[in-house]
Amino acid sequence: MSNLTDLENKYYMQVARRQPVVIVRGQGTLVWDENDKEYLDFTSGWAVNTLGHCHPALVRAVEEQARTLMQTSNQFYTVPQVKLAQLLVENSCLDRIFFSNSGAEANEGAVKLARKYGKINRNGAYEVITALNSFHGRTLTMAAATGQPSYQEQWQPLAPGFINVPYNDIEAIKAATNSNTCAVMLEPVQGEGGVNVPSMDYLKQVREWCDEQNLVMVLDEVQTGIGRLGTLFGYERFGVEPDAITLAKGLGGGVPIGAFMAKEKFCLLSPGDHGSTYGGNALTCAGSFAVVDHVIQNDIPAYAETVGQHLRDGLNALASRYENITEVRGMGLLIAVQFSSDISGQMVSLCNEEGLLLNPVRPNAIRFMPPLNVSQQEVDKALERLEIALGKVVSG
Repeated sequence: MSNLTDLENKYYMQVARRQPVVIVRGQGTLVWDENDKEYLDFTSGWAVNTLGHCHPALVRAVEEQARTLMQTSNQFYTVPQVKLAQLLVENSCLDRIFFSNSGAEANEGAVKLARKYGKINRNGAYEVITALNSFHGRTLTMAAATGQPSYQEQWQPLAPGFINVPYNDIEAIKAATNSNTCAVMLEPVQGEGGVNVPSMDYLKQVREWCDEQNLVMVLDEVQTGIGRLGTLFGYERFGVEPDAITLAKGLGGGVPIGAFMAKEKFCLLSPGDHGSTYGGNALTCAGSFAVVDHVIQNDIPAYAETVGQHLRDGLNALASRYENITEVRGMGLLIAVQFSSDISGQMVSLCNEEGLLLNPVRPNAIRFMPPLNVSQQEVDKALERLEIALGKVVSG
């Protein structure tokens, strides 16, 4: 390895748990390090690279837009922003959209929207109910929304207005609701929390409760949106229509963009209530449009469900042969394998050696987030490399 890691240690704030791999180029599901070693990338930029690395449609769109117009601010209209807004709204159950730079910013915007709704329609209500083991971002406000002590303990006192309750427990939401509650914000499937899949009626029960109590139902689709669960939006898998959703990650396919969308009734933000200098700039919107349009036109979500089932079947077959695998869970191409002990770090390191990149989402669980257009042949190769790593753990 070159001195790049030494330079990073010297100049960069040490907030990332990096793996000892310097990635220098990528194409599709494959990446190569500085020694030209090839890897299957089943992290895809933390569920960002929807169509893999350097997909021609995205590259072409960014190149063309970079030569035309990149940034104007929201003081002016731009064609790419409006085109992307129209594409997303017309293919969803929502009516309006605002573009940000990240998922955390999108979630902040959705919370502002919900609080204004509570101020106007619920006598100033401002509290948002979220779930334990959730992840909504690392800003100070979203740390309070994120129901994980490790993201909260160092930043006390937390921003007020958030109540964390157990996930997949409608009674906990009901018990936490009070006169100050304005919204419930949940992930359809918890990603960073360990790929936790709720019962199929959970979100329907939340929908009914929000309707009964006049609460805003917000779904954080930063990780589950744009095909990851096998439908364009994760809420479709559960047969519900939320009042608002947030997007990022796969929305850009590699360019940094986020968004929050809402139904007309909840679009109460006025000029000056919210904004972003870079949010929705022409360059990222052009790239995002190319990605989302390709996903829709080629029915990538349906393919992701098919190949995701192939991956889950293969992982379950491994689980039948290796006792240290206790569970395989997930939807579409968001999947986790849980172990009987805290070996995820060791497994990821061994998989690196075999040319497979995975994410240690929990000490006892690894996460699979390959590009949505990953081939079945690539899945089979990944399973072979994973089994080699498993064999080394067992024999060791």
